Amino acid sequence: MTAPRTTLRRSLAAAAALPLLIAALGACGYGSQAKKDDPGKAAPVAKGEKIGGLDEVKVGYFANVTHATALAGLQEGIFQKELAGTRIKTQVFNAGPSEIEALNAGAIDIGWIGPSPSINGYTKSKGQNLRIVGGSASGGVSLVVNSDKITSLDDLKGKRIATPQLGNTQDVALLNYLSEKGHKVDANTGKGDVTVVRQDNKEIPNSFKSGAIDGAWVPEPTAARLVDAGGKVLLDEKKLWKDEKFVITNIIVSQKFLTAHPAAVEAILRGSVRTNVWIKANPDKAKASVNARLKQDSGKELPASILDRAFASVDVTDDPLAATLRDEAQHAVKAGLLKDPLLEGIYDLRPLNKVLQAEGKPEVSDAGLGVK
Repeated sequence: MTAPRTTLRRSLAAAAALPLLIAALGACGYGSQAKKDDPGKAAPVAKGEKIGGLDEVKVGYFANVTHATALAGLQEGIFQKELAGTRIKTQVFNAGPSEIEALNAGAIDIGWIGPSPSINGYTKSKGQNLRIVGGSASGGVSLVVNSDKITSLDDLKGKRIATPQLGNTQDVALLNYLSEKGHKVDANTGKGDVTVVRQDNKEIPNSFKSGAIDGAWVPEPTAARLVDAGGKVLLDEKKLWKDEKFVITNIIVSQKFLTAHPAAVEAILRGSVRTNVWIKANPDKAKASVNARLKQDSGKELPASILDRAFASVDVTDDPLAATLRDEAQHAVKAGLLKDPLLEGIYDLRPLNKVLQAEGKPEVSDAGLGVK
């Protein structure tokens, strides 16, 4: 399948918004160093031969249930085992733009991240900074509302609905949904028939409890936190997608690192594939592992009621679901946040398909958006 020709021009809105977001987030540093492992469990040790003589691989991810593959794979030592004597160095991020900035600066080599930051970063660099090399998760996003104020999807007009960040994956999804329902909203200010409020995931539950917002379109575990606070799931985003599958987390890599250290990239991908097999075969152990890593990274673990709901709504996957990334890019265009985003060559799934073939699994498709 031949990839569609796309241009590099971005809308003025997106060009203005993204640098501001990056500057604001980057002012606090790229991300936090992962904390030392819980003394109850020894940290995985790098032992054996270094892959290609490489001392370390710098890995980024979010302390978020939609990054379950990264959390469990790191906690269980699966990635370190695949890397043998090459040590893993981790950084935890709160937002996509700061992770993209870290990738561009060489502060990380590989990262787990959402589709919108991947598209933004690739387009902004004119296709020079990253490749998506694998999938990681599908689903795990819901519209949760105060049922005293909103009883159906027809009640959204005049209400205040939060998303985690201007232009992030959930923000784009909400704007697209509202547009399809005939609601007019200014993508940059969030003002319109429905007011879109951009807040950090950490702040949204308190805003919901105080009544400052009427609902939120958010990933897990924030959605589960809102349900725990009395909210009602009005819409599970997977219901809007074919076969109820859509990409929520990708694995990206610096093009420079991919070229220089292909064996290390394959090792991470092999670790990802094997972690996903382990998660599916051991759901209870996987939940405990994810929670242990969340506690290590954030200082707090999730209550069982929140963890159970969040974990159940996320599907780990090796498939990047490339066709849905193309759709999400078009949603951003419709919302006015992007104009003709660059997608051609954003994927390089050759290393992943090599790993999948060796593991006896079917290859995955780049939907015509792969590197030539």
